[in-house]
Amino acid sequence: MSSELGQSLIKENNCGFGIDSQNRRTSWCNAMSPLDITDRLILSCPAEACVDSLSDKRLQRADGCGRLVVSDSENGTRIEDVFERSPTRFMFPRTGGRPVEEAVLINTGGGVAGGDRLECSVTALRDASIAVTSQAAEKVYRALDEPARVATRLKAHESARLAWLPQEAIVFNGARIHRTTEIELFSGAELLALEWLVLGRAAHGEIVVGGCVLDGWRVKKDGRLIWADTFRISDEIFVHLNRRPLLSHFNCIATVVYFGPDLDRKLEVLREILSALTRDCAATLVSGLIVVRFAARQSSLLKLALCSFLQQFELEVGSGPFRVPKMWSC
Repeated sequence: MSSELGQSLIKENNCGFGIDSQNRRTSWCNAMSPLDITDRLILSCPAEACVDSLSDKRLQRADGCGRLVVSDSENGTRIEDVFERSPTRFMFPRTGGRPVEEAVLINTGGGVAGGDRLECSVTALRDASIAVTSQAAEKVYRALDEPARVATRLKAHESARLAWLPQEAIVFNGARIHRTTEIELFSGAELLALEWLVLGRAAHGEIVVGGCVLDGWRVKKDGRLIWADTFRISDEIFVHLNRRPLLSHFNCIATVVYFGPDLDRKLEVLREILSALTRDCAATLVSGLIVVRFAARQSSLLKLALCSFLQQFELEVGSGPFRVPKMWSC
């Protein structure tokens, strides 16, 4: 690292957003985005040193982890165990003395940058019922050379009901993210899980022309893999995304998986629901798992379709966690 770059980093650290003595995220003296920080580093770096020095590995990155375990009790679902490591936090909005119905996942870092590692684990024990959502849309910032790695692990035991319904992940131009959703199911459980992606910031008129997106699913039932799926876009593919065999004119996509009783009948019900929503969605039954795909040109249209889907699905399965999360309307 050149002396000029070193002095620049020292000045930035003194300003309050470097790594402190305990290697923890510190406060910011000015409101800045990861893009602003990257640009300042580039400007402060001599041309001959930029190529060798600039890397997501050399910048401070988040290493967050959250674990939630819920169980059943005489008064309803209760929190059995919670573990949090910054910037991952759980909140449990409740009214009065009612039992836990919804958990809210929060990323206090304000987004995801290249090199970040975030993990979340949710376990619903026997007879427990919980819906887990996120505080807001997750922003995935432009990366230098390292992907952000986001892992979600869901486990639903016998007779448990678990809903994973986060808000959308907005992928900025040049962002790199590897996201995996691993689900472990047991006979008698019921689960609904959603993940959705928005390519580009609509308010900025941004078009994503580069980066890397890898979105993988792995679902096991009673220890046996029953479904695996991976969606991948790399730098060389973005220029072809508008082709009909790929994403055509869509830049917002979502995947919903459902596991529970009476799947054949529910598949027919879901197809009736989807036919009334939009023609850009479909449902199928694969290895004892219902998989639903959505696509839209705008995130607002996709959210509207998902809300309508969840509202009508709740009428089908009855009261419980399979509903529109309260945080979606905040």
